[in-house]
Parts: sequence; structure tokens; C-alpha cells
Amino acid sequence: MVAPMLLDGLWPIFLLLGWERVRVVPGNTAFSSLVFEYYPYSHSLAMAVVWGLLFAALYWMRTRYGTGAVVIGLAVISHWVLDVVVHGRDLPLYPGSAMLVGFGMWNSVAITLVVEGVMFAAGVWLYATMTKPRDLVGSIALWLFIALLVALYLGAAFGPPPPSVKALALTGLLGWLFPLWAWWIDRHRVVCGSRRSVGLL
Repeated sequence: MVAPMLLDGLWPIFLLLGWERVRVVPGNTAFSSLVFEYYPYSHSLAMAVVWGLLFAALYWMRTRYGTGAVVIGLAVISHWVLDVVVHGRDLPLYPGSAMLVGFGMWNSVAITLVVEGVMFAAGVWLYATMTKPRDLVGSIALWLFIALLVALYLGAAFGPPPPSVKALALTGLLGWLFPLWAWWIDRHRVVCGSRRSVGLL
């Protein structure tokens, strides 16, 4: 959970520190009201690779599990790759890069909802079918978590824009709570055919 969310977890911190900049412009794209002016430290390709390597190294030092460390690193970098698909031309290749990339899927609400909805549903299906609840908490908490994620997603897609950049950043910091909730859920679920928890965090 932390790995693919890491770049978006760092971003509000860098906004509050003044290292990166964003503007709230309603109608900037059909799906998002944000104009990403400057975010090379959290969202450039080069820094995504750096963050991925650092997080993978931390994971490996803690677990000595090489395959897991590779997956962790790739999961961090995958965030940038998927951002390229949805963002307009605002993603830098490295800090100071004059070239900005983005395919602009957010210019279509329908396409965005279908693509992101299918990806989310596939992830939920994989986890729900490859694990089973250890107890009632493992069942109820998972579906409440999924329902909250869907509600927040739809609220971001169709609700009013953030009132300010500071409010956006402070709200973004709350995203760090989701991996903790996922970890708690995971402690109450096991891999099908096993008594071992999955290690969702």
C-alpha cells in the first residue's frame, strides 16, 4: 500500500514546505481542478526511481527478502508510469527538465472512470479471492475500507475543488492513514490455504 502511494504521500509534505507548487483551477481538466506547476522532487521520473530504490533498500534491510524488495521498488515507480497516462503535459523527467510528459486521460471523465474503475475492481478482486478473513473483522473492515475508498474517489471526481492549496496538502497527509488501516485489515486475513497474513502494508 505504501509503495504505490509513496509519491503522493511525499507531495503534500513538499507542498507545505514550499518545495513544490500547485494551483487550484476549477475546470482545468474534465476530471481534475489542479494545475501542477512544479513537483520534480515527488513526481519526476528520475526521483521516482530514487524513491523506489530507497524504499526497496529499506524494505530489504528490514526483511532480507530480495524479490519483495524488487516488487516494492517497481511499485513506487509504477505510480509515475500511471500518472503519465492520466496527467496532462506536466510530469518532468528529472528536476530541472524542460521536457514535460503526460497523455491527458483526465480530459475525459468517462474514460478515466472506466479505466481507473476496472483497475481498482481488479485489485479488489485479486486481494479478496487470494485471501480469506481470519475473523469477522477481516471481512467487515475490508469492505468498509473499499467503500470509503470508492466514496472518496467519487467525491474527488464530482465534488467541489479544494478551497486552498494548504487545505489540499493537509488533506493529502491523511492518506498516510490508509496503509495503517490496510495493515490492520491484513492482520485479520490470511492467504487462502495458509495461516499466514498477506503483508498488505
